[in-house]
Amino acid sequence: PIPITKPKPKNLSIPHIIGGYRQPDHSWRYYFLTLFQRHNEALNVWTHLLAAFIILVKCQELSETVDFLRDPHAQPLFIVLLSAFTYLLFSALAHLLNAKSELSHYTFYFLDYVGVAIYQYGSALAHFYYAIEEGWHARVRGIFLPTAAFLAWFSCFGCCYGKYASPRLPKFAHKLFQVVPSGLAYCLDISPVLHRIFSCHQQEGGCSNQAVAYHCYQVLFFLVSAYFFACPHPECWLPGRCDFIGQGHQIFHVFLVLCTLVQIEATRTDYIERRPLYGNLAHDTVALFVFTACCSALTAFYVRKRVQAQMLEKVE
Repeated sequence: PIPITKPKPKNLSIPHIIGGYRQPDHSWRYYFLTLFQRHNEALNVWTHLLAAFIILVKCQELSETVDFLRDPHAQPLFIVLLSAFTYLLFSALAHLLNAKSELSHYTFYFLDYVGVAIYQYGSALAHFYYAIEEGWHARVRGIFLPTAAFLAWFSCFGCCYGKYASPRLPKFAHKLFQVVPSGLAYCLDISPVLHRIFSCHQQEGGCSNQAVAYHCYQVLFFLVSAYFFACPHPECWLPGRCDFIGQGHQIFHVFLVLCTLVQIEATRTDYIERRPLYGNLAHDTVALFVFTACCSALTAFYVRKRVQAQMLEKVE
């Protein structure tokens, strides 16, 4: 059996969660085996791990009819699938392995933030090439993707720095570093979708487009998930009673997974139905995607080095 510690480990505790912590300073095998044990991170791991598996299945299904390698129009679809799988896998690893030590705690959550930045840009890319209306596309085509890439990186930087500086910051300031940059990135990334929804519902006879319906659910699920990310409910009202199930972060995971899955369905539908609108033009999507991922990874690595140096100073 995997030993679970009742009290909160120093520097590794979760607000309002009293029990169910795994003991630090064990082997990597110990933490991988906790995948099959009951602890306060178990549901956080499995929600995103199962969702990552679903993304792989969807990718396999789509590859039977979509030529991801030779069809330029399919590149954004592949990138959003890849970015969704990446953020889900990195999140699962962060919740599974962060308890090993204080440095591991920072390292794997920084990796999680890199995954989020990658997914933010992947979402912006899919919305820009499939969901956007022609008029809006022509208006923002020169600035949308570069700005999305910058805000995705800025989101990663804000989350990493907020985590690094959290011991010296008030609790609300830590959340601001995470929520504000991510919120700015989301506002830009979702703007083509919101414009599409508004335009569709302005049509005579109402809106009956299936992809738009998926996009509406995507926005709704994201807003619910954002609430539970920003607010530790219900565990702040019931300390100790949500240690294993019912945490706000677990609810956040569930709704974010639902958001991602309906987003992919919307993207798949738009990819098929809106091809005549945007044709088969080759899009330079890969370079900026790789650049954004590399900048985010380097930022996380740099802040990790700062954390490591700070820990060495404490020891000395």
